Amino acid sequence: MSPDAVAQYLQHNPRFFEDYADLMAQIFVPHPHGGRAISLPERQMITLRDKVRSLEHTLADLIETGRSNDALSNRMHALNLALLSAATEAPRRVIAMVEARLVEDFAIPHTAFRIWGLDAAGAAADRVIALDDDLARVVASDYFKHPYCGPLAGLEHDGVPIGERVGAWFGEAQGHLKSAALLAVRAGAGGGLLALASEDEHRFYAGMGTLYLERLAESLGAVLTPAAAGTDGAAAPAPAG
Repeated sequence: MSPDAVAQYLQHNPRFFEDYADLMAQIFVPHPHGGRAISLPERQMITLRDKVRSLEHTLADLIETGRSNDALSNRMHALNLALLSAATEAPRRVIAMVEARLVEDFAIPHTAFRIWGLDAAGAAADRVIALDDDLARVVASDYFKHPYCGPLAGLEHDGVPIGERVGAWFGEAQGHLKSAALLAVRAGAGGGLLALASEDEHRFYAGMGTLYLERLAESLGAVLTPAAAGTDGAAAPAPAG
């Protein structure tokens, strides 16, 4: 009989060792962690202990993940409260507050934001300037339906070198950035692109969870939506191109 046939026979005949109980004490197998031989019941106990130990490690990982998620959820809640408090502020103040929170509370070292269709007078700032028309078109499309996470190098869509242009927003730090998260912020007929970047290639990566990034983009867009109407209350134009 082949080993597979023996294993299949034992699986289909669970009473075998009840009928041949003495046989279990006569069978010796190699110890999984050493060279000595041990009885079949002892080998089974070792297997069960290894499984329990593995389950304990898995449970510890789940508990640690839960604690991390709770801490992240609390920081996001605090950020949303701060956004609500800043809802009547000028866009540049709202964005400056968000950038400061991302650095202090989330340890994101590099942030940049570019806009379109917002009140230009209220949003004028060194790091909050108009988005290029063709890049604004890509940001407003379904390509950025969900946040992008991964390296900037080589990132392009529809002929627009997204990674190259966004990387330039970070000045001298561009050459040191290994990963980034790009969030499309939609504010009425306007909006923008929020870029978060890091020197750690594992900080933002393809396939990571983006729930909190999506909620951040939605919250920021909701607060900035009134500014998209312009100072005269008229609707702001959509990006050219």
